[in-house]
Amino acid sequence: MNSRMILAAAAVPAVLLAVLAGAIAFGGPAPIPPLASINEPFARVDFSGVPAPRHYTARDGTAMAWLRYPAAGNEANGRRVVLVHGSSSRARSMHVLARALAASGLEVAVLDMRGHGDSGPRGHAAYIGQLEDDVEDFMRAVPHAGPSTLAGFSAGGGFVLRFAAGTRQALFDRYLLLAPFLHHNAAINKPGNSGWVSVGLPRAVALTLLNTAGIATFNHLPVVNFGLDGAAREFLTPSYDFTLGTNFRPHDDYQRDIRNAKQPLRIVAGRDDELFTATGFAAVFEAAGQPVPVTLVDGTNHMGLMLQAAAVQAVARVARGDTAPLP
Repeated sequence: MNSRMILAAAAVPAVLLAVLAGAIAFGGPAPIPPLASINEPFARVDFSGVPAPRHYTARDGTAMAWLRYPAAGNEANGRRVVLVHGSSSRARSMHVLARALAASGLEVAVLDMRGHGDSGPRGHAAYIGQLEDDVEDFMRAVPHAGPSTLAGFSAGGGFVLRFAAGTRQALFDRYLLLAPFLHHNAAINKPGNSGWVSVGLPRAVALTLLNTAGIATFNHLPVVNFGLDGAAREFLTPSYDFTLGTNFRPHDDYQRDIRNAKQPLRIVAGRDDELFTATGFAAVFEAAGQPVPVTLVDGTNHMGLMLQAAAVQAVARVARGDTAPLP
């Protein structure tokens, strides 16, 4: 090998490092305009009945917030539903749904997931897997004598699938995915649904490569921005760092998550969901080797699944275990 070839070979690592450094430094998420279909429905919600927040202590000492909705006395059936909100959101966003579940006889706990609401610094987590630890810590700190369902909406539904596939899945005997986000490459994603998020893809790819090599030094940098309006930014989470963005969703091999989920799993979605092709959920799970019952609610879009009367009643029926067809 002549000296010119040696110099060229030696330059390759330097070029790759420069590209990696540039992606990390300058490849973050761009600003994104507010998405009306996500922001505006909450302006019409009456939040006056939201219960006072409670707290439990996670294993790292962080005070984690949650809301309790007691089961209606005459309807109580002994089951608790632990609710996980969607991306950027917080527990109070689930108020309409939580109230309907409680009225149907279910004990309800709604979590401010780490990095959201009043559970730690917004947009951040310390390590990938911390959110699973937090859910386990909640179950230990706030025990329930009866059976429990873990349910999540949108990105929270994706996280619930992640948890259902993990080593602690036996903490719950049922899992409920509400219009779940599965993966950015999933066939159910509708064109244009990226109007809710802006992803810093160069930075995300670079950090993924570094994490594969065991380097998590830059995981605190933001990789996702959300389309929040000015009023919502004050209360919600406008961006995720790499750690939180990686943890609050299924694993990259989401089909494997589907196959590894051994407890009963159900899906509920609005037939008119503007982000996902709801009629495709059944095929995605069946193709992964795990057929799952899917309930579709007519006349309901993505946020409507949490807010419309007919939709929350449909979710309550499934959460209770009712199997009769919807009226």
